[in-house]
Amino acid sequence: MAMKYVSAYLMVVLSGNENPGKKDIEKTLSSVGIETEGAVVDALLKGVQGKSAHQLIAEGMKKLQSVPTGAPAAAAPAAGGGGGAKAEAAPAKKEEKKEEEEEGR
Repeated sequence: MAMKYVSAYLMVVLSGNENPGKKDIEKTLSSVGIETEGAVVDALLKGVQGKSAHQLIAEGMKKLQSVPTGAPAAAAPAAGGGGGAKAEAAPAKKEEKKEEEEEGR
C-alpha cells in the first residue's frame, strides 16, 4: 500500500474527522491531482477499522523498533564523527610540512 493513502487518511483525521471514509480519502488525494485506486482505499479502511489514529501510530512505532538495520546502533555515530576528524587532520599535516620546509631554508 502506498504511503499516499495512509497520509491522506491521517490528514483527514488531523482535520477533525476521527473516522474518515472512502470519499474523504479520495477527495483529499484528488485535491492534489492524485488518482486513487478504490481497492487500495478499501483495504486501508478495512485495516484501520475500529482503531484510532493514535493506536495505529503506536502500533507502527512498535513495529519500527523491531526492524533490523544490519549494523550496531553505536557504529553509525562513530563513523560519522571519524570522517570529520580525518578531514581536519589532513590539512594540519600539510601545514606541518610547509613549516619544516621553511625552517630548512
